[in-house]
Amino acid sequence: MTKADIAKLIDHTLLRPDAAVSDIEKLCNEAVEFGFHSVCVHPYFVPAAGEILSGSAVRVSTVIGFPLGMSLTRVKVYEAMEVLLKGSDELDIVMNMGMAKSGQWSLVRKDISDVISAAKGVIHKVIIEACYLDRDEKIAASEVVLDSGAEFVKTSTGFGPGGATLEDIELIRSVVKGECGIKASGGIKTLSQVRKFIEAGATRIGTSAGVKIVTSNE
Repeated sequence: MTKADIAKLIDHTLLRPDAAVSDIEKLCNEAVEFGFHSVCVHPYFVPAAGEILSGSAVRVSTVIGFPLGMSLTRVKVYEAMEVLLKGSDELDIVMNMGMAKSGQWSLVRKDISDVISAAKGVIHKVIIEACYLDRDEKIAASEVVLDSGAEFVKTSTGFGPGGATLEDIELIRSVVKGECGIKASGGIKTLSQVRKFIEAGATRIGTSAGVKIVTSNE
């Protein structure tokens, strides 16, 4: 894949707690310049990002229930509906880890599907925060995400103790079998990493190092 092809798979991400409007402006301008798929910002910045990106091909992604996923379902639903009204094109929804670690998979599915049902017409990526899950839980989480109707399984928030791994991408790929996309995120900083994740099965990349990646001499 060329760097331009790779750029089209990148969600150019800025979720630092100290981000200011000027940082969002820079993020959006970079996304347009380098042809990234989307910018991923906190819900508060969705209107600003949408205004800056108006007329461009770059989409606006935002996060729901971020970063822990343990908000009440109705709170996630409300948040999702609000950001849609404010112009978000894609939602990165954090799975409820407490439900997952308790083996309450039917509740996990309902938590996700309620958000998806309330926020139709956009792309839904569900973050399973794989670093907290064992192999069987990763399989179960991927199955639930696929069954919920989401378009992507996403590995990580980037705020946990671990990010994306090739092993996790390969495992998720073996579960979803091409029926939904896979977003690798968390700790991805180099072009060589991106290429390896794509080869392993990732169809979207979440990173705050997008500019460095697509301008790399690797």
